[in-house]
Amino acid sequence: MKNTLLSFTYLICITLLNSSTVMSQKYETQEYQVVDQIGNAEIRFYPSAAMIKVSSGVNRNNNFGKLFRYISGNNSGSEKIAMTTPVYIYDDNKTMEFVLPSKYLSQDIPAPINSELNTYISDPKYFAAIRYSGYSNQGKVMKHKNELESILTKNGLEIISGFYILSYDAPTKFYNRRNEILFEIKFNK
Repeated sequence: MKNTLLSFTYLICITLLNSSTVMSQKYETQEYQVVDQIGNAEIRFYPSAAMIKVSSGVNRNNNFGKLFRYISGNNSGSEKIAMTTPVYIYDDNKTMEFVLPSKYLSQDIPAPINSELNTYISDPKYFAAIRYSGYSNQGKVMKHKNELESILTKNGLEIISGFYILSYDAPTKFYNRRNEILFEIKFNK
């Protein structure tokens, strides 16, 4: 009994240390510049970024797997590519995009082997963003989407896209989670 309790305590300690290491990992995050603040919303300028995207009629977990396999080496160069943040989800969860490391702005992006994946360099754009915490769910998404849409409408800013859900954290991170809702907007400095 004593050995079982000691083994269990050891297992719990190793698990906690391992999860704290995973939760503290730092990923490269897509750059942007906050150009204005309106209530809870930020107006941001996003410069070009290297991206990879997949669209399908199935849920985002299947899409995540396709993108993850690409960065894990299932690409033309068998190159392992560092995970970055955020992950973009839109089109009723049918489209998902990973931001690729910034080094791919100045060097070739490895071609995907899976024909459902598409790499590209995004155009510079303005977005309005609102941040929320915790695990994302349909209720939180709609609450913050409606709040952001209301802020933009009340302030005369034109929305020129559907909304994006941005996720910054691995599912194993339990505290201080960061999620955002974005709309592309027409914005003149």
